[in-house]
Amino acid sequence: MWPCPAQLLTLLFQTRFQSHMNMEQLYQERLNRYVTALRGHKPDCVPIRPFVAEFTAKYAGMTCQDVAHDYQKAFDAAVACAGGFDWDAVVPNMVYVWTGLAQALGLRYYGIPGIGIPHTTGFNYIEPSEGEAFMRPDEYDELIEDPTGFLYRKWLPRVSGEVTPMGEPASYRNNIALVKGAMGMLQYFYAFGPQIQRLRTETGTVSAISGIFKAPFDIIADKLRGYVGLTVDMHEQPEKVLAACKALMPHLCQVGLSTADPNRQVPIGFWMHRGCVPFINPRQFDSHYWSTLRPIIEEFWKHGHQTMFYAEGKWAAHLDAFTDLPARSILFHADRDDIFHVKKKLGHKFPLSGGIPNVLLSYGKPQEVEDFCKRVIDEVAVDGGYIMDSGAIMQDDTSIENLRILTDTTRKYGRYPGTPSPLGSTPPCDVPESVSDRANLVGLRGHLDSKLPPGVCFPWEDKARELPEVTGDPAMVKRVWQQLDGMGNMFIWQLLLSF
Repeated sequence: MWPCPAQLLTLLFQTRFQSHMNMEQLYQERLNRYVTALRGHKPDCVPIRPFVAEFTAKYAGMTCQDVAHDYQKAFDAAVACAGGFDWDAVVPNMVYVWTGLAQALGLRYYGIPGIGIPHTTGFNYIEPSEGEAFMRPDEYDELIEDPTGFLYRKWLPRVSGEVTPMGEPASYRNNIALVKGAMGMLQYFYAFGPQIQRLRTETGTVSAISGIFKAPFDIIADKLRGYVGLTVDMHEQPEKVLAACKALMPHLCQVGLSTADPNRQVPIGFWMHRGCVPFINPRQFDSHYWSTLRPIIEEFWKHGHQTMFYAEGKWAAHLDAFTDLPARSILFHADRDDIFHVKKKLGHKFPLSGGIPNVLLSYGKPQEVEDFCKRVIDEVAVDGGYIMDSGAIMQDDTSIENLRILTDTTRKYGRYPGTPSPLGSTPPCDVPESVSDRANLVGLRGHLDSKLPPGVCFPWEDKARELPEVTGDPAMVKRVWQQLDGMGNMFIWQLLLSF
């Protein structure tokens, strides 16, 4: 006898409810596994957290242009990839740079797939020549005096082919580019919340990181002076470079904290670029790079946030310096460094991830991939505190077959005997052993003096002097002004860091 319509609806609801509960249970298991490893402990098995970028397009049958220029397609590809593999955590969109926004603002430093470069190629970063650097060698004092003002007055008109330089008449294209850029950025950022929820409910997968951060020295090298210009400045005016790094510190820290995980579970993403061999020498690392980076990492930890050191390139020369940081305050991700050496140097103090060579995942034989992953499991992950991943972000040259072998090998050989640690849901700031460490950290104390505080473009105090008498609820008027002013600050600093 066939069930009646009411019975069919009940069965359908029960099936969907059960599916939702099973997916939520899977999500909680993966979250516990991932966070436990982030704390340096042993979960039930080694977590898998591949940073897959254009690889998602390859897997989902899309092009590099699709996932770079249409972020919804990038979201769809990330969900398809997470659902097709047994992974614990992924980034909601590892391609990240939305070239539609880059085009709307006319950003000069991107090669956009399908516009000047093949649509089958991932987006490119185009570093300007020394003579066309976005900050001139005689402009350090302006940057030091007011970093946010400098970005709006000098940097933005130079990096954009649409924004009019200060002092020139505003154009229609100038005005519309600013509106489209701001609205587009909000649209994109607001879309991440539903995407994270979609990964959770449809695939049971954790969002791997939260927040964006780069070192002050890297910002000058990447987006202001360029590497060649900064190299010259380090010989001709190193004191100005150091002062500029110090001026950037509170602003970059504010961006990191304001975008970090409010639950303090997953780490802030720190993308490391120009502080490694062979870009600068050890003396410059100590005097400029590390001296203006370490206080920010300590400040993050004071607020209960772990930082992922995504160490692009080779950082073996600086591993000893990193050991000065509090235990578990960072997750060190090995790219081109020998993961077995990194384990010996840092594994006693920090959790680790990565170390599987990208060239192996792209061109290696399946047995070679399995053997290397098994060795990492046996030698690096043996004590816990390790997360399986490739060395660098995976583009569309990564082999689908080899990445599946990485996944299957980790699940097969990466199980820990005994009962897993119960610390999976504990935020890092509440790990008992870290309380005294955090209380004694200096962090950014002594580095907060600036003309304008972080997060501010046009202070309320200045605006209030322009207004007639404010009656009724002055505190409300001030609060709303500051909230919207903060959005203007967020726009320019996110443009600098994220796009």
